[in-house]
Amino acid sequence: MSDSYTGAELFVDTLAEYGVSRVFGNPGTTELPVLNAIAESDLEYVLGLHEDIAVGMAAGYASTRRYHHYSDDASSQPPVGVVNLHITPGVAHGLGNLYAAQWAGAPVVLTAGNHELDFRHEEPLLSGDLKAMVEQFTKFSAEVTDVSALPLLLRRAFRTALTPPTGPVFLGLPMDVMLTETDDAPQRLGAIPNAGRGDPAQIAAAADALTEADDPVLVVGDHVARAGAVDAAVALAEASGARVHGEILACEVNFPGDHDQWISHIPPNEGVASMLMDTDTIVFVGCSTNTTLLRHETDLVEDTTTCVHITDAPLEIGKRQPADVAVIGDPGLVMDDLTTRVQERLSAETHDQRLESVRALKQSLSGMIESMGEDETPPEETRASKADLVDALSAVAPDCFLVDEGVTAKYPLLTRWPLQRRQFLSNKGGGLGYGLPASLGAAFAEGEQANPRDVIGYVGDGSYLYYPHALYTAARYDLDLTVVIPDNRNYRILKDNTNAIFGGTDEDHTFVGMDFDPPVDIVTNAESHGARGHRVETPAEIRPALETALSNSGPDVLDVLVHD
Repeated sequence: MSDSYTGAELFVDTLAEYGVSRVFGNPGTTELPVLNAIAESDLEYVLGLHEDIAVGMAAGYASTRRYHHYSDDASSQPPVGVVNLHITPGVAHGLGNLYAAQWAGAPVVLTAGNHELDFRHEEPLLSGDLKAMVEQFTKFSAEVTDVSALPLLLRRAFRTALTPPTGPVFLGLPMDVMLTETDDAPQRLGAIPNAGRGDPAQIAAAADALTEADDPVLVVGDHVARAGAVDAAVALAEASGARVHGEILACEVNFPGDHDQWISHIPPNEGVASMLMDTDTIVFVGCSTNTTLLRHETDLVEDTTTCVHITDAPLEIGKRQPADVAVIGDPGLVMDDLTTRVQERLSAETHDQRLESVRALKQSLSGMIESMGEDETPPEETRASKADLVDALSAVAPDCFLVDEGVTAKYPLLTRWPLQRRQFLSNKGGGLGYGLPASLGAAFAEGEQANPRDVIGYVGDGSYLYYPHALYTAARYDLDLTVVIPDNRNYRILKDNTNAIFGGTDEDHTFVGMDFDPPVDIVTNAESHGARGHRVETPAEIRPALETALSNSGPDVLDVLVHD
């Protein structure tokens, strides 16, 4: 064994210096220098059987640790997920969940080995341009072409991933650079700043707009939760008397679901979205996906509406709606300032009138909102509805940490369960295959806590079948994880979209490639990867099966048959 200190060892020491305790990955030959260095360190290497699983785990881990970071003291380590992949095909395999991590704003540091710099002219097997592959999905990407650049580039990568708006970064690690001797040391990471307090003039204009509004609406997006600003959003809503909605396709809890001023998430439906945003003044805070899934024929927000934008992501300002007022800054700090200004100016009479208006509207919309999360159960149907499943989940595990990729089963969660801050993550990117790996990442993160919460992965059957072998990792590392599958044995979202695009109902179409017939035996599949499998065929079986799974240690999978 050589006594030399290599780039790979410097890489591993830097991870430890920056508070990293585990690296997710799938190994290959060009990564062997890094793997050997990990073997001699205190870092844990978490094996995923597919690169996209490894990336999804790192992203779910980072997003969950961010919640812990906000709830812990200021000395807690930065919430980063680190993942190491294998050269060109491995990076290509990981792009689906790198895309998802970008939309989730997950602070992920993605690394990959590569061929030696003096060998690439021969175009050896597995060659490719790694930077070009990842650039559209990352905040920063670079290849370390000299070992002397490694400390700086690692510091830059971590700082970029963690600086708002957070997101994934990439570093290529050529094998010869990782084997080169060095006497460098890790550079100090330094403090990570927030996005600032915002332009005082724009905040004053926002206060004017909120105070003078006839019917103010607060639309909160996922950058609120990412900034730890839910309490600030509550304070602003209470000070202004505004009604509150979640942005279209919101994937985190940005406002408590049981608050009197909370109305609903805005669904990706043109008619309903336009109706809910039909007002004179809207304050969009931390929004990034506030538009419909399919093209809308008319504007979702009237041109006469005064639009206030508050975000830590400058590119989101005025992206979909005009920005009559634009504040770039930390959502929590900006809302704190705005709350104080509104409190000083808004009369008690106007405040009370607004709250009464919110109460009346909430009552009038209650039936419509409830209908979004309900399925009509035919008399002869023995399977549960998605609403039945959500009601059982919320009754048995009201305080769990929930990671969702239910797609068409998501709206029962959003309408029937009053989710609380730091309780919920969903797949904001929209591509399937993120939810199950992200659930594993969340379980790793919760397992680091003194009082870990139950982690439930709520993953549709179509999503689960992308990466069922993620369960191997859950079993290998004895993760305390319960995966609940609302199993309707088809790609329901595609059938719904077919009906929306072409008109008619299911009976009017021949659906190509949308049914799982014959169905996959999910219970046997789960057991083959080391988890416990349970099939749940009727509504009455859901609660006892869930109670049993939650009482177990290690991974359990509940295949819950539901109807459409």
